[in-house]
Amino acid sequence: MIQYRISYENSLTFYLQIELTLNLPAEATTPLELQLPAWRPGRYELQNFAQKIQKVEIFDANTNQLLPYRKLTKDRWEAANTAGRTVRVRYNFYAHQMDAGGSWLDETQLYLNPVQALMYVEGRQEETCELTLAIPDGWQVACGLPQTAPNVLTAQNFDQLADSPLIASPTLAHQEYEVGGLPFHIWVQGEAELDWPQILADFKAFSEEQLKLFGSFPVADYHFLNQFLSYKHYHGVEHNNSTVIVLGPAELIMSEGLYKELLGVSCHELFHTWNIKSIRPAEMQPYDYSRENYFRTCFIAEGITTYYGEYLLARSHVRTPDQYFDELNTVLRKHFDDAGSENLSLADASMDLWLDGYKSGVPDRKVSVYHKGALAALILDLTLRQLSGHARSLDDVMRRLYEEFGKTGIGYTEADYIRIVNEVAGRNMQAYFDKFIYGTAPLTEPLDKVLHTVGCQLLVAENGSASEGVFGFRTVVKNERTEVSAIWPNSPAATALTVDDEIVAVNGRRVDMNLQSLFNNGAASYEISVFRQNRLLTVTLAAVPGVSFGQRYTVEKLETADAAQQEGFSKWLNWTF
Repeated sequence: MIQYRISYENSLTFYLQIELTLNLPAEATTPLELQLPAWRPGRYELQNFAQKIQKVEIFDANTNQLLPYRKLTKDRWEAANTAGRTVRVRYNFYAHQMDAGGSWLDETQLYLNPVQALMYVEGRQEETCELTLAIPDGWQVACGLPQTAPNVLTAQNFDQLADSPLIASPTLAHQEYEVGGLPFHIWVQGEAELDWPQILADFKAFSEEQLKLFGSFPVADYHFLNQFLSYKHYHGVEHNNSTVIVLGPAELIMSEGLYKELLGVSCHELFHTWNIKSIRPAEMQPYDYSRENYFRTCFIAEGITTYYGEYLLARSHVRTPDQYFDELNTVLRKHFDDAGSENLSLADASMDLWLDGYKSGVPDRKVSVYHKGALAALILDLTLRQLSGHARSLDDVMRRLYEEFGKTGIGYTEADYIRIVNEVAGRNMQAYFDKFIYGTAPLTEPLDKVLHTVGCQLLVAENGSASEGVFGFRTVVKNERTEVSAIWPNSPAATALTVDDEIVAVNGRRVDMNLQSLFNNGAASYEISVFRQNRLLTVTLAAVPGVSFGQRYTVEKLETADAAQQEGFSKWLNWTF
């Protein structure tokens, strides 16, 4: 057994004291190697958690003798001559990151994502782990791991330990509901006035819908660990049998806007219990925490989950179809907000998560596996429904993945997913994959086509902003300076302006929070005065129709739909047309 102990001396410093104790066999012939994870599942980029580690020391636990060690990499340590010893490793960890993937220490709570803070012993990742928390009397612990003694948690192996966040606090609120004989726990840290009957009813409804979809649950219980903050925040991360959700401001949790976010992220993260935690890509079976785990199927792990996260809220009658369309319209806006989808496929974007997938990056380079992935999932779901008269759908694909891979612990490949889609469709779906997964085909026409099968349509409206809709550039005001922040490729602005230009005048009139009004006289061209690299220039902007940020896409029901369309709507959303 590998034993861990977490304590702290002064919460004002944010430093946790971490100890790791293990016995080394006398016959051991290789040095002890300790690895701190470089990334965490759910965010596929190197985060180099070793930046938070201070003062590593390695002792003989019986004699308290310091043992020499050396660093092999930025997050790997080696100690020789440890055979036959009981070794204790001590170090400090800086817990001052309040988000769903972070850790936090203050006088009110200890919040820990173990994957950030706990080293593992190379070659012994499959051993049982015990985690002891040295916390004040009266504090409660919220965690997906079982407590085998007060403040003592046990994990089957390091992977389970790393994937089990915890909150320890004297002020945790807790409620529980049951679905299919399984307990679901909702934990809340933070000051919020909550409508518990409403929350429990809604959570139970979407949980039931998910269990109905898959037929069974991969784990014996589930824990929603909520951090409700006093300031604006939004983040969620999935784990083995839990999720951490960080939202704020806490006093607005039950308002329409923020409660909608709570439902959406909670439904999304619960779906991950099947899709990525259980149904896992072959490249991550098992996780290698020391380096990048490249995989090309994040459009499945995150794109399909993003689709279902909002869709199932409507299907379970937690949200109305109109409320679902509002969320779908947000995904559409985010997808069509730049031209990156013309330049990178979903499969390659999955790989590039490890490069810059969570940053804005250079203009028009990439596409979101979350947003385009969700729209590609919508196209696939409605296509499968159309082909089978709604006898089969994306539900069947996910159930097959769960049966063949989730329940067996075998990792799936791209070829496995394509095979299952083809089998559910009853035909070769290679054109779908070539266009929308491995290619950069536009989504507008296929989206509108499949939406019509369920009595809906994709509407297009022009952008009312002249700078964006006519000339193809966006601006941001910084310290009363109007600066160009984005330019649509091949638009009129692309031939005259550049990002970071400061626009100071239009046709000789000073720009002072009035840019749009200066463009509203309908002229065919304008003289624009800009500072570029501190040099004053005058350029000409000439209107060219059709190449700009101009279009806005929304999904709405058809004003008139035939019987087949209305029936399709009902079978898709579980609402009467």
